[in-house]
Amino acid sequence: MVEIKFCGMTRAEDARQAAAAGARYVGVVFAGGPRRQDVSSASGIFAGLPAEIERVGVFGREPPEAVAAMARSVGLAVVQLHGDPTAEEVEALRDSWGGAVWAALRVSGTELPARSRELFGVADAVVVDAKVDGALGGTGVALAWEPLAAPLAALRSTGLAKLVLAGGLGPENVARAVTTLHPDVVDVSSGIESRVGRKDPARMRAFRDAVRSVEGAR
Repeated sequence: MVEIKFCGMTRAEDARQAAAAGARYVGVVFAGGPRRQDVSSASGIFAGLPAEIERVGVFGREPPEAVAAMARSVGLAVVQLHGDPTAEEVEALRDSWGGAVWAALRVSGTELPARSRELFGVADAVVVDAKVDGALGGTGVALAWEPLAAPLAALRSTGLAKLVLAGGLGPENVARAVTTLHPDVVDVSSGIESRVGRKDPARMRAFRDAVRSVEGAR
């Protein structure tokens, strides 16, 4: 089953709606951007979520010790490094953090970056997202899925990392994305919003239904 991550939460009520809509992962952003949260606000957003929902924090280029301290304070299950991390930076975080580490692989065009193979070898999951200058994520820009399908399939055969697909997903296109790339997790933020930072419950449910429709057709 393809798992769903609803990210970029700014309100506790949106996080609860995400859980009700079937998300396995609910995320907040500690890196820059309009959805940025701090430890206090993130703790409030996550409060009241069912225990089975995995809390994810998205970080930029913060030092590993600071990331680990924030993750423990908020009770995260997953730390997502979205600042173009190297394999060495993933391993450095593991010295301070005992939870799962996801590493973003931001792609421009139709070729994977040179560090792709190393990330798939060390991270618990690799988040493939569109690279947009001046932004770490949540831009609504989609990847060129078809040209990336074969290279990603080859990489996945070399490591145990999950493939998390992000970048421009929404209820209208996620079924095609799942059919093309067969990710383990689909990750969406702006594609389920009524405006920046405000999630739309109807779009969350529609996104879930689109993902499940593909699974039902298999």
